Amino acid sequence: MAEPRRTLVPPAVTEFLGSARFTSTLALLAVVTGFSTHAIRALIGWPGLIGVLCTIAVLAGLSFVAQRKLIEWHGLLPISALLFVGWCALSLIWSDYQWATLAGVVYQLLFAFLAVYIALVRDAIQIVRVVGDALRALLTVSLALEILSGLLLDMPIRFLGIAGNIAAGGPIQGLFGSRNALSIVALIAFVTFLVELRTRSVRPQLAAYSITLAVLCILLAHSPVIAAVSVVVGFATLALYLLRKVPAHRRTLVQWGLALLTIAILVTAYIYRTRVIDLLNARADFQVRYKLWIQIWELIPINQIAGWGWVGAWPTDLYPFNAIQDATGTYHPDGLNAYLDVYLQVGFIGLLLFVALIALAFSRSWLLASNRRSVVYAWAPLVMVSLLVTSVFESSILIESGWMLLVICTVKASQGMSWRLRLPRRDAG
Repeated sequence: MAEPRRTLVPPAVTEFLGSARFTSTLALLAVVTGFSTHAIRALIGWPGLIGVLCTIAVLAGLSFVAQRKLIEWHGLLPISALLFVGWCALSLIWSDYQWATLAGVVYQLLFAFLAVYIALVRDAIQIVRVVGDALRALLTVSLALEILSGLLLDMPIRFLGIAGNIAAGGPIQGLFGSRNALSIVALIAFVTFLVELRTRSVRPQLAAYSITLAVLCILLAHSPVIAAVSVVVGFATLALYLLRKVPAHRRTLVQWGLALLTIAILVTAYIYRTRVIDLLNARADFQVRYKLWIQIWELIPINQIAGWGWVGAWPTDLYPFNAIQDATGTYHPDGLNAYLDVYLQVGFIGLLLFVALIALAFSRSWLLASNRRSVVYAWAPLVMVSLLVTSVFESSILIESGWMLLVICTVKASQGMSWRLRLPRRDAG
């Protein structure tokens, strides 16, 4: 009688690593970590954050191996994402700060890997639930800490940067390091909670609490950035809702009309940008950004094609980033504009690859949301709208939670509409 085949890993361990409960918990842990990097650094520093991320990545890798036969890999990873990440890694060759570039690329790849894991092991509604649960918890803790600091203790929580301004009506920042970061997270949470409500994936009472929490955080953050982003997301939501009501045979024509209308609105907003800034009461905030953007623009032509080298978030002690800080007289962790930031770091080629990445991801997710019956498909394009409009004022889409969401949306859109899905499959045997 033949003996059973022995394996290095016991079957029970493999079964556990591939179980639905383990993948769900690990996905939730990855999203929570991605959105709470500021708080984790404040508590245990950079070494602690890197340790947490590496531990989650190792567990995700083991889970991948345990489920390798169940995952559909054919035509999965979008070429646009691979090209952009590859170009960022290639900038290590010409970078004047190679160790910083290496660290930035590894950090970028860590979040990309976790995002791919989430996109592979969770379907669309499960991703919405994971992001919803994570942001619900983080916003609740943020508001609780603000109340503790501003109302109960009447003193700031300095290591988190919480000033305790809630008694005066804000601005607050919670666990996220700045009021702009909190407002962006709260807006993404608001979109997620609405989709949860529409898909009935949570109880109505929990959905009502979640939506109220997100709106309260947006209002208390007093972010001048989020006002413009919220208006655009609102119009995108309305457009998508109306588009889903249009008969299928007329939808293409309406899509083109909507695209032309969007371009006309963008051109008009640019022409009357001064008036728009005044309406948003954001002149002071815009002047800070404009001063920074001028300094970036002056340095771009020096390495216009290939850029200075990828770093992600800006180091404070390396040229040209320290020169920009000195010229503006203010510390900036990034370029406050993702497109200029990419242009500076990886040049015109990198900018083209980045624009191609976001254009393909958004167009695919928008078409999926327009043509699929389930409301859950609306989550990805609305999150993409939030990220893309925010990218005009912040660089958060390039690192950590913003980058993670972009990769998740890109992979899910590629799963639904990649041209490689039409290629013939090669049998494993």
